[in-house]
Amino acid sequence: MASSWYTLVVDAHDMPSLARFWCEVLDWRVVYEDEDEVTIGANPEALPGLCFVSVPERKTVKNRLHIDLSPDDQDAEVERIVALGATRVDVGQGDDVSWVVLADPEGNEFCVLRPKRTLRD
Repeated sequence: MASSWYTLVVDAHDMPSLARFWCEVLDWRVVYEDEDEVTIGANPEALPGLCFVSVPERKTVKNRLHIDLSPDDQDAEVERIVALGATRVDVGQGDDVSWVVLADPEGNEFCVLRPKRTLRD
C-alpha cells in the first residue's frame, strides 16, 4: 500500500502571519489552528495541505525543498505575490530561466513557473 501526501510542514517564526500569506497566495483557508500549528488547505477534505509549526529561530540557509507555483499569467502572478509581501531572490538561477524565484515573508524560497498543465511540461 502506498502512502498519501498529507501536508508539507513549514517551520515558522510567526505561524499565523505566514499561514495568512500562503492562504492569499493559494486562495486557500485556515482549516485547523491551535497554539502549536496552523494548517491551511483548499478545504478541510482536500489533500495535501500546508502545516505551519512554531520554531524560535529564523530561517538562515537556502531551502532544500520548495514549492513551485504554475499560474495562468506568470508576470501578473509575480506582481500579485510581491504585493502580498514576497520578495525576489537570487539563488543562482541566472537570467535565462523560465521561472521566477521569490521568498515568502520569512525567507522561504519558492518558484513561480511559466504556465504548466501537466507534470511533463
